[in-house]
Amino acid sequence: MTNIKENLNTIKAFAFDVDGVFSDSSVLLHPSGELMRTMNIKDGYAIQLAVKKAYPVAIITGGNSESVKIRFNGLGVTDVYLRSMHKMDDMMEFCSKYDLRLEDVLYMGDDMPDYEVMTKVGFPACPADAAFEIQEISRYISSRKGGAGCVRDVIEQVMKLQGKWTDGDGFQW
Repeated sequence: MTNIKENLNTIKAFAFDVDGVFSDSSVLLHPSGELMRTMNIKDGYAIQLAVKKAYPVAIITGGNSESVKIRFNGLGVTDVYLRSMHKMDDMMEFCSKYDLRLEDVLYMGDDMPDYEVMTKVGFPACPADAAFEIQEISRYISSRKGGAGCVRDVIEQVMKLQGKWTDGDGFQW
């Protein structure tokens, strides 16, 4: 069996759930019915840098918030799958679009809707406060909770191992 660093060194793409990963598990309810979330700015920095370094990045969420799409489009992510009722279908579409194998993808999720995808990708990861079943199938459990920098944690590790974290573009937005 290979070690975690060897696995991270083979990652070609990233995919993430939103609630419980980019945000903590709580939401604010706006009078319009929109669910409002807070997100860690350092996670956003890591996402835009990954996009800038030509990693395909997907957001696959069961939520249907236009603000989520706007946030990730603003960071350069074009593959935002909202209302994903069967995340494996969206993962397969993402992989097909970029000619990726499932083994090439790091997916970070936190709860049962992520389970199937996480059993199929090359590198399943989760935040420190993920559901027990998700922690059990993860190759890596971040020391950071959802909404507290867990996305930055995994992206930074991959990019450092691949020599792309501080090679020039990392010093600007």
